[in-house]
Amino acid sequence: MDKRSSSGEPEELRATLIEHLEELRNRLVRSIQFIAIGWLIGWFVQKPVYDTFNNIAKQGIKQSGINPDLYKEVFNHFTQMFVFQMKMSFIIGLVLAMPFVMNQVWGFISPGLKESEKRPLKRLAPVSVGLFFLGVAFCWWCLPAAVSWFVGYLDNFPGTALYQEPGSMVLFMVKLMLAFGLGFQLPVIVYGLGAIGLLSAQTLAKYWRHGTVFVFFLSAVLTPSNDPLTMLMMAIPLSILFMISVWAVKIVQRKRVKVIENPDYVEEDSERNDSDRDEDEDES
Repeated sequence: MDKRSSSGEPEELRATLIEHLEELRNRLVRSIQFIAIGWLIGWFVQKPVYDTFNNIAKQGIKQSGINPDLYKEVFNHFTQMFVFQMKMSFIIGLVLAMPFVMNQVWGFISPGLKESEKRPLKRLAPVSVGLFFLGVAFCWWCLPAAVSWFVGYLDNFPGTALYQEPGSMVLFMVKLMLAFGLGFQLPVIVYGLGAIGLLSAQTLAKYWRHGTVFVFFLSAVLTPSNDPLTMLMMAIPLSILFMISVWAVKIVQRKRVKVIENPDYVEEDSERNDSDRDEDEDES
């Protein structure tokens, strides 16, 4: 007879706390290794990445119409070149390692989830990745106009010039792109909460004004500069995505109501499919 715990489960099937901690340690070590490898790769590719972003900044400065000689990047300490390259390569490495790190996170939490709980997460995962890259691409498209708008105010202060540390504008762009990628996860969160029944489409539609205020507040928090332009750049598409997610939640909950009202309709469909399959086999 199997030895069972107080919960009725065989003791050999229950992972002990030490085993959980060892699994967590192994996952953390692997994640750190992936980040370290990405950091090393980022050290060698940071120059072309920096040049790409810097060209966007120069394009925006050119569009602003100011004299290009009024904009210069200067180092004011002999260690700043090395520190900036370390920062830039780490950010690149973090981005490169993120899919592998998320795979380690999923590998740690998935054994504790039921199959019914895994299914929605597996469906939302590709949508989440797609929305992240959609947010990054949208920000990439808006960056030259944003830089041009900011730098254009230099004309309001005659006799001045813009001198800043190299990479400060590039790091601002990278942070802004990551902020857009994270902000575009809002529909996934809303849809996920609606799918598990914590939010209803009726509630979202009734309090849409509160939702809009939340979207603008979230945009103000996520944008690194907290200025009105970048906040609007994020808030407007997020508001559209929020409305789309409300529509998606309404569809999901409509299906749930259909299941509650007629719980046998799934079985009927499956039986019908089975009978059709049997008829096809008989005909063949």
